[in-house]
Amino acid sequence: MLDAATKAQLASYLERISRPIEIVASLDDTQASQETRALLKDIAESSKLVTVVEDSSAGTPHRTPSFSINRPGESSGPRFAGLPMGHEFTSLVLALLQVGGYPPKVEQAILDQIKALDGDFEFEVYVSLTCHNCPDVVQALNLMAVQNPRIKTTMIEGGTFQDEIKERQIMGVPTVFLNGTQFGSGRMSLEEILAKIDTSGVEREAKKISAKAPFDMLIVGGGPAGAAAAVYAARKGIRTGVASERFGGQVLDTLGIENFISVKETEGPKFALALEEHVRHYDVDIMNLQRAKALVPGDGFIELQTESGATLKAKTVVLATGARWRNINVPGEQEFKNKGVAYCPHCDGPLFKGKRVAVIGGGNSGVEAAIDLAGIVGHVTLIEFDAKLRADEVLQRKLRSLPNVTVITHAQTTEITGTDKVNGLNYKDRGTGEVHRVALEGVFVQIGLVPNTEWLKGTLELSRHGEIVVDDRGQTSVPGVFAAGDCTTVPFKQIIIAAGDGAKAALGAFDHLIRTSAPAVEQDVAVAA
Repeated sequence: MLDAATKAQLASYLERISRPIEIVASLDDTQASQETRALLKDIAESSKLVTVVEDSSAGTPHRTPSFSINRPGESSGPRFAGLPMGHEFTSLVLALLQVGGYPPKVEQAILDQIKALDGDFEFEVYVSLTCHNCPDVVQALNLMAVQNPRIKTTMIEGGTFQDEIKERQIMGVPTVFLNGTQFGSGRMSLEEILAKIDTSGVEREAKKISAKAPFDMLIVGGGPAGAAAAVYAARKGIRTGVASERFGGQVLDTLGIENFISVKETEGPKFALALEEHVRHYDVDIMNLQRAKALVPGDGFIELQTESGATLKAKTVVLATGARWRNINVPGEQEFKNKGVAYCPHCDGPLFKGKRVAVIGGGNSGVEAAIDLAGIVGHVTLIEFDAKLRADEVLQRKLRSLPNVTVITHAQTTEITGTDKVNGLNYKDRGTGEVHRVALEGVFVQIGLVPNTEWLKGTLELSRHGEIVVDDRGQTSVPGVFAAGDCTTVPFKQIIIAAGDGAKAALGAFDHLIRTSAPAVEQDVAVAA
């Protein structure tokens, strides 16, 4: 199953385990089971501490093929249903390491919180092997299962278990069920999962955060702009904090990054991890899962209030809250999210294999999505509001070369239709006014971004598009409050521009800090005799 290089690399990783591992497999004679059996054989040959046992008991309740990774004599370890290759191979390796005694890179306070959870939790997470968001969820749940025997989790590869995908009407990954009920969909961090099942932990953390001393500079947001601001602030030797809903921001939902100068190519999650590692290299207080609720300017300190109930104070603030995918806001969009309406072609595209889908948006993102999907689905209809596509010409040429793509321009999507899931969309020809229908099973929305600034209305100046108005130093209309990145009026929403913008805003905020905190200089006044 594994090539020689991969098998050698796996063996080097498994040298880190310190206690025996027992893999218990539920297999049959199907091709999928034969591939799983070959994978498990390779794993067992990679370490003397790993043994594989096939569960041949009649009426086994487990999916076939599947296997669990356990300590000998136990049965609550992480389970993989289907072949965990592609992006999920890392999840498999980490599960082996953690069950084998290798400590996870997680704060002890979080591990203690997992171990203290009171209740029985059985998670099922549906994934596709091309999804770059899925491993984060799988790995978080696997870690929880290793730490607490009352927590069980199964990764389910959707391509192998298509009947379950149809029965549960799963049209987006990752999708997580807890004790048989849908728990969540999309990327979720370990902290986010814990917050949903341990509300008392959220309250404890809010009280802990509120007790912190005021910061010299508080950055709100953990994307490229926020990370750059934090590094520049910390290097000035001032007390620096970052309050972020999720560190990495929208970069976490980006697959390929090929235009960040000096980094030839990388993936969004890897880039986000590098951002956080760089910030943590300095003395920066990172506070995750803190969604901003209100900003209250004051004479001495600026106050930030969060949805969790925490309150933070700072002498200066840098707002770097970024942006999110823009909705088309037509009937059916909200009703059919994760039931045919999707926003990530890389994650959810494989779920529409051989089916008909539409991509709404003719910019670079929309055309790239249509090109990617054309290699997976049966047919792609690209719908653009403008009279012509706005994507780069090189992308348009590639799109026009594909035989299973139809392009419709000067069209306004008016409705996404369906019953229990999407079955089509309606659009209006903006030239003739005629309404047309396209029968399909999926709709991918790719029409740009909207800034995360609703919570700031009435506090500082926003543009008509909701962007924070800033000057050439990043200063907002409120003294001591600066802003950077995609949430501002700075043109061209690019990662590299956001990072530079964050550095500039931090320097602007530091200049404001030293000027406003400088002691007054007494001057001798000569009095004429």
